Amino acid sequence: MSLGPLMVGIKSTELDEVERELLCHPSVGGVILFTRNYESLNQLEALVTNIHALRKPNLLVAVDQEGGRVQRFRDGFSTLPAIRELGKRYDLDHDGALQQAERWGWLMAAELRAIGIDMSFAPILDIDRKKSQVIGDRAFHSDSAVISRLSFRYMRGMHNAGMSATAKHFPGHGGVSSDTHTECAIDDRSFEAIVGDDIRPFNHLIESDLAAVMMSHVIYSQVDRWPASLSAVWIQQILRKRLGFQGVIFSDDLCMEGCGIAGSMIERTRKALDAGCDMVLICNDFVAIAEVVSGLECSSDPLATSRLARLHGHKALNLKALHHSLLWQQARDALAGDTPPPLQLS
Repeated sequence: MSLGPLMVGIKSTELDEVERELLCHPSVGGVILFTRNYESLNQLEALVTNIHALRKPNLLVAVDQEGGRVQRFRDGFSTLPAIRELGKRYDLDHDGALQQAERWGWLMAAELRAIGIDMSFAPILDIDRKKSQVIGDRAFHSDSAVISRLSFRYMRGMHNAGMSATAKHFPGHGGVSSDTHTECAIDDRSFEAIVGDDIRPFNHLIESDLAAVMMSHVIYSQVDRWPASLSAVWIQQILRKRLGFQGVIFSDDLCMEGCGIAGSMIERTRKALDAGCDMVLICNDFVAIAEVVSGLECSSDPLATSRLARLHGHKALNLKALHHSLLWQQARDALAGDTPPPLQLS
């Protein structure tokens, strides 16, 4: 059975029989985990093992483990600072920040891979324009060139730990103040302005073998009337054709109000898939998940299936071996003590 185009949330710290049956449906291709799914390292490892055991090829298991405000698993994991801290350090110490970005990417990914999780939706490439509170300190920097440099090293660290990177939120969420979790967001800048700045970090990583992109739910009104996640213009004409991206394209969570313009959950799902997404996320509405899984008619796309299969995590140290490794200990020590020097004002 190939991987289907739906990545769904589950309710608790273990699978019930209804969820087991649902996850075996051919329309499902992955599971996204949240804090509600985490109790302990042993429990989480068992949950991931049980999800992977349901079918072959294994379902993808993903999480948002960016650091700062968005770190779903905390107890037993390294406490990861907000990504903005790397940008702050870059302003004082370019080389030190680049080295630290690679360490952070490796540490985040290595800890997740040690318990079997395939992917974390990171890094964020949105520009910090001091407009978006939902992005805020999740962004590396306000300069797209700096974001390009730091995110490349972060991605390299992830790769070295056996995890593919997912750049988000294409083509850039930093230009709006609205939070797409709760409302429609419209960015009225010109296409030229977006291409000239916001898209630069995405293009940089695409040229460096980026594996996946997550689309924004923002409407870029001078380009298309649909949110980017539901827009064939953004996905097929710009991301695929203009930028030449050949990796996986994810929607953001379709439970968010930013894509409510498309209607019901099944209508949102169809619109996103028709626009060109390879996989869509439905995270928190369990009634809607069941309705979409049972009601969606989707034929297998061999190209999408091939892309998705490349996101399975690569071989990694188990948790015990990781915690005894010198590289992990050094990364943890650096996380605790490798702070930027104080700014000297004259």
